[in-house]
Amino acid sequence: MCVNQRWGRTMELRQWLLLLCLSGGLLQRRAQPDSRGFISIDCGLTEQASYIDNTTKLLYVSDAGFTDAGTNHNISAEYIRPLQSRRGQNLRSFPDGVRNCYTLHSLVSGLKYLIRASFLYGNYDGLNRTPASFELHIGVNFWAAVNMSSWGTDQGNTATVEAIVVVPDNLVQVCLVNTGSGTPFISGLDLRPLKKTFYPQATAEQGLVMLARLNAAPIDKTVLIRYPDDAHDRMWYPWYDATIWAEISTSERVYGVGDDLFEAPWKVMQTAIAARNGSGNIWFGWESSDAEPRDDDPARPGYVAILHFAELQLLNASNGELRQFYINLNGELAYPSGFTPEYLINNAIYDTKPSRHSVYNLSINATANSTLPPILNAVEVYSVIPTTNLGTDSQDASAAMAVKAKYEVRKNWMGDPCFPTTMAWDGLACSYAAANPPRITSINLSSSGLNSEISSSFAHLKALQYLNLSNNNLTGSIPDALSQLPSLTVIDLSGNQLNGSIPSGLLKRIQDGSLDLRHGNNPNLCTDGNSCQLGTKRKSKLAIYVAVPVLVIVVIVSVALLVLFFLRRRNQQQGSMRNRTAVKPQNEEAMSTSYGGDDDSLRLVENRRFTYEELKRITNGFDRVLGQGGFGRVYDGFLEDGTQVAVKLRSHSSNQGVKEFLAEAQILTRIHHKNLVSMIGYCKDGAYMALVYEYMAQGTLREHIAGTGHNGGCLPWRQRLKNALESAQGLEYLHTGCNPPLIHRDVKATNILLNAWLEAKIADFGLTKAFEYHNNTNLFTNTLAFTPGYVDPEYQATMQPTTKSDVYSFGVVLLELVTGKPAILSDPDPTSIVQWARQRLARGNMEGVVDARMQGNYDINGVWKVAEIALKCTAQGSAQRPTMADVVAQLQECVELEEGRTSSFHTGGSSGAVNFNVYVSAQSTDMSSNTAFETELRIPTVAADPGPTAR
Repeated sequence: MCVNQRWGRTMELRQWLLLLCLSGGLLQRRAQPDSRGFISIDCGLTEQASYIDNTTKLLYVSDAGFTDAGTNHNISAEYIRPLQSRRGQNLRSFPDGVRNCYTLHSLVSGLKYLIRASFLYGNYDGLNRTPASFELHIGVNFWAAVNMSSWGTDQGNTATVEAIVVVPDNLVQVCLVNTGSGTPFISGLDLRPLKKTFYPQATAEQGLVMLARLNAAPIDKTVLIRYPDDAHDRMWYPWYDATIWAEISTSERVYGVGDDLFEAPWKVMQTAIAARNGSGNIWFGWESSDAEPRDDDPARPGYVAILHFAELQLLNASNGELRQFYINLNGELAYPSGFTPEYLINNAIYDTKPSRHSVYNLSINATANSTLPPILNAVEVYSVIPTTNLGTDSQDASAAMAVKAKYEVRKNWMGDPCFPTTMAWDGLACSYAAANPPRITSINLSSSGLNSEISSSFAHLKALQYLNLSNNNLTGSIPDALSQLPSLTVIDLSGNQLNGSIPSGLLKRIQDGSLDLRHGNNPNLCTDGNSCQLGTKRKSKLAIYVAVPVLVIVVIVSVALLVLFFLRRRNQQQGSMRNRTAVKPQNEEAMSTSYGGDDDSLRLVENRRFTYEELKRITNGFDRVLGQGGFGRVYDGFLEDGTQVAVKLRSHSSNQGVKEFLAEAQILTRIHHKNLVSMIGYCKDGAYMALVYEYMAQGTLREHIAGTGHNGGCLPWRQRLKNALESAQGLEYLHTGCNPPLIHRDVKATNILLNAWLEAKIADFGLTKAFEYHNNTNLFTNTLAFTPGYVDPEYQATMQPTTKSDVYSFGVVLLELVTGKPAILSDPDPTSIVQWARQRLARGNMEGVVDARMQGNYDINGVWKVAEIALKCTAQGSAQRPTMADVVAQLQECVELEEGRTSSFHTGGSSGAVNFNVYVSAQSTDMSSNTAFETELRIPTVAADPGPTAR
């Protein structure tokens, strides 16, 4: 009976441990960005709860995985409204500590992000008082002062603040700072990645804080536009006044051309306000948040404005119809040239530098020649915040956060460890040198209830001088890595449960007087070298007495198993020899056999080996398919540390088997180049085979050429050139940087992938082969690789691929980039793009070849040069084709030619206080709508946010 009870308790304990592990993994998974890079947090939501918003279809998760402080609350029932978003019904407050932070992980260093926080008091504390005032910081830099009373919102209204910043590391912290005016609280927190080129006013030195983002004259005055209409989930609030402005709209889609810095949604651009008559004007304005410093004083907040225009009416120029206007700031011409919006083309006029005034009056006035009134489709206004404060050295900060996570330190270890000095972590001392980030010099965690072994992260604190871990419950041995800290002079480990002996590196430093190691009251720690050696010898003798008999038994069993194995293998070989009807050529498929069998091949793979169950876990049960090829499907996944990956799982019905799998795994462990997709790991678990790659967020180059990519727009020529050069550099590395050289054998636009920064990388190495130039080794194959439309005709005839076969295929990719057409044209009859382009270029008909969607936004000489390179690459004979090194050099010249092209847009401003640029942009999004409030004519200082739910 006792045995049964004990067994039952053991099973119950295992079930609880399993549940704990599963819930921990769930929290870890939900604390990562989704496949779009979005993080959407419902603050105060039950720890393991999450939900999909009905309108945006975005996943909202609990904030439990992002912060370890604060308490959850629900707002009072009287403030829950029918159209209110779900996450407005709860919040998290922070009654303790000066600074409390959310940590958002797995970001891309150097990328721009939109960060949005929302607040709804709703009498959550039952005190029915004025909402608290506090500060928001992004990292160590001030973001905004949260004072809902001054924003004009009552207890039941939601307010939002939003910033666009460059994130310098792979994580960012959003901190609420208690200024002594009440308990900070927060209802929601969002993070959205933006392209590096977006919002050029946002740099490493300054960020943008949204004052207003307004959609002029929307059809439905009660809704705001956000995701999925805006692919970046910006909120566009309705803006109108029928008593002052006329309204115009179109049902046609508004497009853009060229590089796109803003991507205003086409649904926003379909409507506009207009002056009531041809001589009228559009006026709006705002006031600075600080009225004390004089205009143009650097201490005054700076502002930038972005005005979006698109002509929505088809004008009859032959009848003299013209819409043209000036833009004025505070009565002075800010954009002096007459501007004419283009029909159904998105244009943006924007500040390049912040202006500093106490009052801003912006007006749009018709020119004398204009027969139609000015229009405005949308406007954005941002204040500028400095982001130049230096936080703790990144390596020190990462190490300190790892220590905090390991020991679950709770004593005011929030935000940056050292900065600002008034909020430095308890028990830490830092050095502050001018123009350099702070360094951690001292850590005192004495009597802090630490368990487990000494963290290896302490060894990464290279400026550490003093480490006190005394009077805790630390176990295990003392890491020798601590001896490598050059500045460390004192280590206090007394009063713990450490064991083993003092490492030799630390003993040496103790002996030379450079280190004071305090280790008293560690009963299992051996400090006498002779005693340690004697104890070791005794243990060694005991181990010998036990190990020798065991070893004899193991040897006998192993020999017996080996004999059985060889007998069975000999019988199998004899059977296969009898059944064999043909002999495989010795040199065929040399790559897949040269390393021996499967196990021998996999020993060469240095990357991580996954089990199938691990793949199921990191892909959330293979729930999101990124793509599909001959090998099988590719799934979205996240590793334990939040790294997003692509998992290429072999289908059991795939024609590509172990041979291609091994070839690609072997190749990817040998090659490392910025323009080749890297492999993170692999899986060979029974019948399951998979390769785990770095995640390429922007899909294939073919999708972007066709306009079906993630942004849905036309890929501008400058970006096409950049991707061509990057792809060429990857192929050049395979041909010249590898020994022996590697032939990809499947170069095509769908095997060129783009990452979050739209950088191109070559992918899919399952057909790659080695080719030995120096030994004049010819590589013959029984099967023809490559994809129709990309096949080298010489290779097709001889079945002998060379590096020039890759050059031919790359020439086809170049023609795709120039023309925007696929490798095989199907209208009216199937035709190779090579043949189609040669016929037209031979007649000098570049206009009939180049992609018309780019609308002339390119240097024609550069396009001609790329077309000529493509024709040379696709020459019938390989001897006439250039090498990839030649192609890289010529494409570099084309890039320089394009970059040197003078912009055709005007930059100017007579007042000197503001500098406006015209910029033509493009966008493509889907349609949806969300509930919103009505704005006033004058731009408000904050927007009320009802959240994601639509009416």
